[in-house]
Amino acid sequence: MNLQRGQSRPSDAKGLLFAGFNQPNGDCFAVGLDSGFRVFSTDPLKERVRRDFADGGIGVVEMLGRTNLLALVGGGRNPKYPQNKAIIWDDQKRKPIFEIEFKSEVKAVRLRRDRIVVVLESRVHVYSFTTPPQKLHTFETTPNLRGLCALSTASSDMGTLAFPGRSAGQLQIASLPPSPDSTPKINLIQAHASGLSCLAMSDDGSRLATASETGTLIRVWNTATGGLITELRRGLDRAEIYSIAFSPSGGDSQKLCVSSDKGTIHVFHLPPLTPSATASPISPVSPSLPSNFENKKSLISMPILTSFLPRYFSSEWSFAQASASDNSKVEEGTRCIVSWTGSDVIVAVCGDGGWHKFVVEEPQPHTGGKGGKDGERGCRREAFRRFLGKDA
Repeated sequence: MNLQRGQSRPSDAKGLLFAGFNQPNGDCFAVGLDSGFRVFSTDPLKERVRRDFADGGIGVVEMLGRTNLLALVGGGRNPKYPQNKAIIWDDQKRKPIFEIEFKSEVKAVRLRRDRIVVVLESRVHVYSFTTPPQKLHTFETTPNLRGLCALSTASSDMGTLAFPGRSAGQLQIASLPPSPDSTPKINLIQAHASGLSCLAMSDDGSRLATASETGTLIRVWNTATGGLITELRRGLDRAEIYSIAFSPSGGDSQKLCVSSDKGTIHVFHLPPLTPSATASPISPVSPSLPSNFENKKSLISMPILTSFLPRYFSSEWSFAQASASDNSKVEEGTRCIVSWTGSDVIVAVCGDGGWHKFVVEEPQPHTGGKGGKDGERGCRREAFRRFLGKDA
């Protein structure tokens, strides 16, 4: 979550420039500040590292798991490092060990133990994680101001990398070969009709979730085949998707959560991953629901709505939503990122300096009265604290 992009919010914590979870477990998160960076354990919330710089800010912090290595990019009004450099920082030594310089601004960095991925506005560069680093691959993209990129970090996966294609809504999934002399295999997918706004990969690299600038649908893809696994509906009105996260692999069932500018975290069930998921039963580029639908119900006779209805009913809706009151509410418009710390525990880290913990409750029997039914689940707020700000 890069708070330097787009308009600032009145709720933004002073000095906060960036926040991001580590991979693959999200058990830590790092924040970039106009005076340095910090690292926290996710649950329970606890500050682990604090590095204050008198000479500038950090706009991007990417952790390599729970190791002492991080990637830093300067940011804020007075950047600590030039914004066209990716700095590899050794926190044990408390200093940079090497840097990679470019001709344009670094938008994002992704790390795994054998690879460094640097995202520029129209290119994605892949390097070996060696000293010095060796450039292995370069991919062209459509303008990617958000720095969208997802990288598998599982040791069982040789390296699956996802990033925007060369046109709006297009997605590229590259299988990185172990040898620098080999050519990556790439799946091209027309994932959405409008431009991409968010990407997230499961911890084992088998699934990829995408959202567009419209923000009504999240699509989940099989990274091996490029096939559509499922389509999830956040809602009908336009929204900006801030974050998507898969629950840990290996449980009885896998789930996905999504945060947006509506101030609500949606939780979805995911179907099992099967080898047969090789083709999309739903057209990813079919028309969206007209914005004036609610005021003009007679549009049911129009072809555009008729083509929408099969997609509307085939999309999966969330089975639980995180909402609360008072200081535990994720306020509408507040930017936040989400991660799972267990099969039914979600943590949200927000741009206002807030830390929220939610528990997805077990299905409850209906006790009578109007409304409700057996098997409904909720998302209960369990804790709220501030990791940054006057009450931290």
